[in-house]
Amino acid sequence: MESRLTDNLMEERNKPVGLKRVLLAAGHSWRGLAGTFKHEAAFRQELALAGVLVPLGIWLGHTGMERALLVSSVLLVLIVEIVNSGIEAVVDRVGLERHDLSGLAKDMGSAAVFMALLNVLVVWGLVLLQ
Repeated sequence: MESRLTDNLMEERNKPVGLKRVLLAAGHSWRGLAGTFKHEAAFRQELALAGVLVPLGIWLGHTGMERALLVSSVLLVLIVEIVNSGIEAVVDRVGLERHDLSGLAKDMGSAAVFMALLNVLVVWGLVLLQ
């Protein structure tokens, strides 16, 4: 037990810190964005929609708060889609055979994207129809 704890502490000490850690994290993030764009049609469609809605939200919002709500609701869809794509990738990595839990995990990720899209409708409706 003590040896395992010592090994874990040594691993922690060897991890990059400071600017190097930030740069490595940025590289991982960029690869994640590029991979999502390359492999996920839904992300590309939502990104195109964001390309229209983000400038429109900035233009239609009367206050900083309204602009923030309109824009952030759209960006949330992209964030949730990336997480959903990650869930799908992990499920597919584990195995391609049909399993109820695999299907449920994918359905839950899809439901999260759907809820984020509903959030866009609610936020935009409440802000613009006031």
